[in-house]
Amino acid sequence: MKRLTRQSVDLRSGTTVPRKPMTTDDNPFRNLERQFERMQRQFEDALEMWNVDQFGMPATDTGTTVGMGIDLADHGEEFVLTADVPGFDREDVELRLSDDTIHITAEREEEMTEEQDDGFYIRSERERQSTSRSVRLPEPVDEDRIEATYRNGVVTVTLPKREPTEPAGRSIDIE
Repeated sequence: MKRLTRQSVDLRSGTTVPRKPMTTDDNPFRNLERQFERMQRQFEDALEMWNVDQFGMPATDTGTTVGMGIDLADHGEEFVLTADVPGFDREDVELRLSDDTIHITAEREEEMTEEQDDGFYIRSERERQSTSRSVRLPEPVDEDRIEATYRNGVVTVTLPKREPTEPAGRSIDIE
């Protein structure tokens, strides 16, 4: 007897290819999150390549956005995330963890005013810079043991991994 296997036809080449097994990922939105992260990186790259001669000042010179470099390392028992936030003070940076995603936001505003003796402005400038990144963690972490430090424009976040637990649900007896 001939064994049947599920296959798909590649429409470009007309050849038959085996179907890929369904994913066992428990987060149905993970692919969508990856796509958003890819779009964010592409948008940031486009801002860096802004044509000053054709379109005017690049966004980074107007103070509207600043890039943030990040690294996420797995050290066995913990993840260590480092984020570059040059030009921002510790008070300007906010960290938040929700649903196994860490959100990093840095914002600062500066105002400079030069006046004459009669009180009329000769020059008044305002600058606002902000940057943010969200990083999906590959495994759950122990929220109560997270630590963060700031030094010379670099935020380092230590995220201890949570002990593995039994999957949610209950056992059902068969009669």
